[in-house]
Amino acid sequence: MHSQNQRCYPITFSAHLADSTPRSEGRAAQQTQMPQCSSQNKVAIDSPSPDSPPPYSPALAPSLDCPSVLEDADASQILEYLQTGSLWVVNSRRRNGLILCKPFYAEFAGPGAAVGGVFDLDCQKVIPVGNLSMVQPTSHEARHDAYLIRRQWIRLTQQFTDQTVPLQRAQMILNQFENYFDQDTIARIPDEAFALLVGVLPYSVRMARRRPGKLNVKAKA
Repeated sequence: MHSQNQRCYPITFSAHLADSTPRSEGRAAQQTQMPQCSSQNKVAIDSPSPDSPPPYSPALAPSLDCPSVLEDADASQILEYLQTGSLWVVNSRRRNGLILCKPFYAEFAGPGAAVGGVFDLDCQKVIPVGNLSMVQPTSHEARHDAYLIRRQWIRLTQQFTDQTVPLQRAQMILNQFENYFDQDTIARIPDEAFALLVGVLPYSVRMARRRPGKLNVKAKA
């Protein structure tokens, strides 16, 4: 039973997760789906908790005159804003997101997730996905909720990386994006970005993209 301070933040990407059901010859045949909030896959958040993000510091206020809503901006402009320490939230009412490329890995921040602040100062490149729209949070509660949703997106990607076979990991991340975005949007995302998301070589992503059909893979709840 959750206390009054506990909350659950669903990620509305597709349907519920199901348990893994591998098929013959070690090739996992699964259908990966984004988690929704249910009695089996809730992420209960106690407030405060030891791993909760620090509050936004006024000392990190951006030097640029950042608009309250950021739309139709190119990648270089978005990166410039993020590197000032400005905090944004990906619009939760759109099918959009932002791939944040760090020195050795990448993260996908989907709808409702926080981007920027102290956590993305080391971001070297950003890739907008879909019709990206970001807004600046106006309250401490809005920032707190956005941080929690960002953590859920990280946990979701971690489920893909739990697969030991690189080709399966590449196929899982491709399946998820294909279930949510159109083919033109997927085609604009480079192999290197998908590879950094799940810790594989770009070659594995290229091979997964060339497959005639999807591996029917799913992540564990």
